[in-house]
Amino acid sequence: MQKLKHLIIKNRSYRRFHEDLKISMDDLHDWIDNARLSSSAKNMQPLRYILCSDENVNAKIFDCLMWAAYLKDWDGPVPGERPSAYIVMLADKEITDNYFCDDGIAAQSILLGAVEKGYGGCIIASVSRERLRNYLQIDDKYKIIQVIALGKPKEEVVLDELPENGDIKYWRDSNLVHHVPKRALEELIVRVL
Repeated sequence: MQKLKHLIIKNRSYRRFHEDLKISMDDLHDWIDNARLSSSAKNMQPLRYILCSDENVNAKIFDCLMWAAYLKDWDGPVPGERPSAYIVMLADKEITDNYFCDDGIAAQSILLGAVEKGYGGCIIASVSRERLRNYLQIDDKYKIIQVIALGKPKEEVVLDELPENGDIKYWRDSNLVHHVPKRALEELIVRVL
C-alpha cells in the first residue's frame, strides 16, 4: 500500500486520459464504498451516485461538462483523451437540503482509491446540470453536485512553488506538462501555539 502523502501528491486534477483503458464497474463500486465508509456531517449520508463506463453515455456526460477555465486556448480533451468513466455525485434532497462538506470528503475518498489503482480523475463542478438531468433522466429529488471524470492519466501534472507574483493559475508548458502552483506551508500556518 502506498503512503498517504504520496497518494495525495499523485491525486491531481487530470484532464487528459487514455480513453481506451477502461475502468471496471468493480473498481467504481469499490471507490463508492470508500466514500460510503468516509465521514458524513451529522451522519446523514445524503450522497448518491450514478456510475458510468459506457462509451455512448460517457459521450453525453462529456457534452455537459466545461473543462479547465484557466486554459483559455483549450476546449477540453479530444477524442481518445476523454475519461473512460464518470461518477455523477448527487444529494438526496429528501434526506436533507444541506450536505455540508460531505461532497468534498467523498470526492477525495473516491479519487484516492482511483490513484491507488493507477488511475486519476478530475472533479468538475462546471456542469450543464439541466441537460445532464435530462440525458440521464435524474429524478428531481436529487441535486446534481458535481461529476468526477476518471481514467488512466495521459498527462503529467507537477506541483510548483507559487511564483513571487502570487499567480495561482495552473498552466501547461510546451511539452503539455500541467503545472499547478502551490502556496508554501509556512504561508498556510497562521500561528503555532
